Amino acid sequence: MAMYNPAHPGEILGEDLLKPLGLSVTQAAEHLRVSRKTLSKIINGRGAITAEMALRLEKVFGKPSADHWLRIQNAHDLWHLKQGKLDVTPYRPDAA
Repeated sequence: MAMYNPAHPGEILGEDLLKPLGLSVTQAAEHLRVSRKTLSKIINGRGAITAEMALRLEKVFGKPSADHWLRIQNAHDLWHLKQGKLDVTPYRPDAA
């Protein structure tokens, strides 16, 4: 199965949640009790959805769940990490 670049959760937040509700970034930030700058960074893909933000989103909008937001963020982060090289040394028990 081919891997693809998962959407940043901020893109989903802006396009699939805020836009259909007719909410501006400022209005949504007020409901979430976060700064406009914080929410804008997430929506523009320059910030991540933390556990706290995921729970805020769940409490304000009901759906999707905090777990769902975190799964989207994790999938996005992991895909991008896998595109690069991670400097590690594999463990080999017989090499000891």
